Parts: sequence; structure tokens; C-alpha cells
Amino acid sequence: MDRGFLNVILLGFGFMFVFTAFQTMGNIEQTVLDSIHADDPSFTGKGYTSLAVIYAVFAVCNWAAPSIISVIGPRAAICLGAVTYGFFIATFLYPSTWLLYASSAVIGFGAAVIWTGQGSYLTLNSTKETISRNSGVFWAMLQCSMFFGNIFVTFMFQGKTHIDEPTRRLVFSVLLGVAALGFVFVLLLRPAVQTVEMEKRDKSTTGPMYALKRAGHLSLTKNMALLSVTFFYTGLELSFFSGVYSPSIGFTKQMGENAKQLVGLSGIFIGLGEVIGGALFGLLGRRTTRSGRDPIVIMGFLIHAASFFLIFLNLPNNANLGDTSDDAYITSNQYVALLCSFLLGFGDSCFNTQIFSILGGLYPEDSAPVFALFKFTQSVSAAISFFYSTLLGLYVQLGILVVSGTVGTVTFCLVEWSERYNKKSESPINSESSDPDNISPRTPALPHD
Repeated sequence: MDRGFLNVILLGFGFMFVFTAFQTMGNIEQTVLDSIHADDPSFTGKGYTSLAVIYAVFAVCNWAAPSIISVIGPRAAICLGAVTYGFFIATFLYPSTWLLYASSAVIGFGAAVIWTGQGSYLTLNSTKETISRNSGVFWAMLQCSMFFGNIFVTFMFQGKTHIDEPTRRLVFSVLLGVAALGFVFVLLLRPAVQTVEMEKRDKSTTGPMYALKRAGHLSLTKNMALLSVTFFYTGLELSFFSGVYSPSIGFTKQMGENAKQLVGLSGIFIGLGEVIGGALFGLLGRRTTRSGRDPIVIMGFLIHAASFFLIFLNLPNNANLGDTSDDAYITSNQYVALLCSFLLGFGDSCFNTQIFSILGGLYPEDSAPVFALFKFTQSVSAAISFFYSTLLGLYVQLGILVVSGTVGTVTFCLVEWSERYNKKSESPINSESSDPDNISPRTPALPHD
């Protein structure tokens, strides 16, 4: 096993454990906070609002993240971010409305640092030939986090219509321990093959102001403008499946007495879809991308569209707003609900593995700025989505997802087709352009556009 791939594996384990804790919390947050409010009416914190604060701060801090990474490097940034995730989970042991929102802001900063550091570190450990493989392996390992925490939560919530305090404290304590284990793994990250030269160059010839200006310049390029539409859609669907859909199942009383237990099961099936997608499009590498990245993204959107339609039929319009006995268009069915969870996860993996691949392939020397722009756009849309999730019914949200998904898929394909055409034009004979991982920027005047 080469050194770069070993670093990707360590990175995957670190993120798997940190996000086992966080994604499980995100999945159950609204459900748990409703139970806390029932026990203590003075507690008025809302899960959707907390998640909105996280992603709003995340969006703002993404502009500072490249500068921070240019000073401390991606490995230290990942460690710093991991600490904030542990802090956020620890605050649930002592529920307080102001502390909930304050810790949400702290983790928003940490998310910007850890994800920009992750994109930079993954790129430093990859080549154009291995970026798809490494992206897929990392994504599959990351999404294993959806299994462990949600299996635990499903067991803990079994037969409960109200999540009592002893159960909550045990769940939070275990998740905090899992986050600490993830921190140990990120501490073990070693310099990559490219890290020594590139980190030295960053500190000696670029610096924080250059990193900020570079991010601003790249945001104005044609390709990045088009890809930003795709990024925006991934933020909307991320917020939907990670914080809205699973609680909506739990709030639907027509699902039966074990509706709350389905919240954890939904997270497991989302993770199953994510892992299978990551394995197919990453571990198989060149085989799945031989025809380009666009077929995978188009397939991901079609799968999402099918899941949105089934959710529209299977859940009542007000299922995202609290417990409801209203009827859906069909009799609400647990198996259909879990199938939709799987489809949401699989479709998300289609988009994210190909976004990681195209950014790592087109912008290998600007990994921190481009991944910061990706996470900035994604987190802005996620924050917007969580804010309107408290105001809009489920059906309107599904309509927004269909429209934004259609446009985002088209813009991704335009970039992929444009770069493939330009690569073929530059090397019409004996070209390796049929492999999209070999695509390279074409003009030095506007790098990587």
C-alpha cells in the first residue's frame, strides 16, 4: 500500500468516527430536543434552527478557511475541527437553549476548517490517476458513520414514544466517546508524498491573504460559477436527508407505534446507500468513469427524483413540523420510507464522489480554495434549507429539490462536457482524454477554469 493511500485510509477512519457522532446527532436532534422540551418547558431550542446556525456560520467561515490552512496546514486544521465536533456533542449533556446555539456556531467554524482541510489533504495524497479511487474510498468510509450510530440509536429508542433523560444521557455520552476516538485517528495523520513541498510553498510564497484572494478569483471563473449551482443543490439535499426526512418519518403516527425507532433505521439505510455508491464509483475507479462523470451525476439525479416522488406519496405535508396523524396520498408505509432513505443516500454519493473527483482533477494546485468554495456554497444552501424547514411544508420542499436538482445536474454536465471537448481538441491523437481523471486546466491566464 502506497503512502498516499494509507493516509487516505487513516483520514477515512478519523472522519468515520467523528461523523458517526455528529451525523447521528443531526439525525436525531429534532426528535431529542422535542423530548427535552417536554421534560423542561424552559428549554426552547429547535433542532432545525441549530442546524441552520451551523451551516450559516460554516458558510461564512469557509472564506477564512483557506487562509487558516495556509498558516497551520491541513492536518492541524482537521484536528482543530474535530475538537469542535466533540464540544458540540458534549453540550447536549447539559441542555441549555443559549448553549445549543453557541455550540452550533462553534461547530460551524470547525466544519469549515475540517472540510477544507480534508479536501486539501485528500488532494495532496492523490494524483490525477488516483483521485477518483481515493475520493470513493474516503466517501465510503465516511458514510459508514451512518451505520454505527444509528444502529445504536435504533436499539436505544426501541419502543419509546418519548426519549427520557437517562436514555438521552447514555446516547450523548457514547457519541462523545466515539468522537474522541475519531480525534485519535486524525492525530495519526502523516505528511503525504506531496505535502512537504506544497506546504512549504504555501507558507513561503503564498500566505493567508493570497489564499483568500485566490478563492475570490476562482469563484469568478466560468467553470466554478457553473459548478456552484451543483454545489447549491447538494446543500439542499444534504439538509433534507440529514435533518428533515428522518425526523419526518418519526413524526408520522401512521407509521405505527415504532415510528421513533424508524428515525435511526432511516439513517442506517441512508448510510447503506452512501457506502454502496462510494464503493461503486470510487473503488472501481476508472471503470465507472470511463464514459465520464456526467452519467453518474445524471443517474444520481434520476434516483433522487424517484425518491422525492415516493416521499410525496408516502408522507403527509406537515410531517416535518411535528407529530401528525394526517393521511398521506397513500397509506404511509415503513418499507417505502426506508427505500426512500436508501435512494437519498445512493443519489447523494453519486453527486459527491463526482464533485470530489472533478475538483481534485481540475484544481490540484488550488485544493484548499476550491474545496472551501464548494463547502461555502453547499453550506449556504443547507442553512437556507434548515431555516425554511421550520416554515414550509414537506411538499414545497420537495418541489424546491426537484427544480434545483434539475438545474444543478445540467450545469455539472456542461462543465464535464466542456472540459472533455477541450482536452480532445488539445490532444486529438493518442489522447488519454477519455479518462476524465486526466483532465487538466487549459489556460495559464485563468488557471483551472
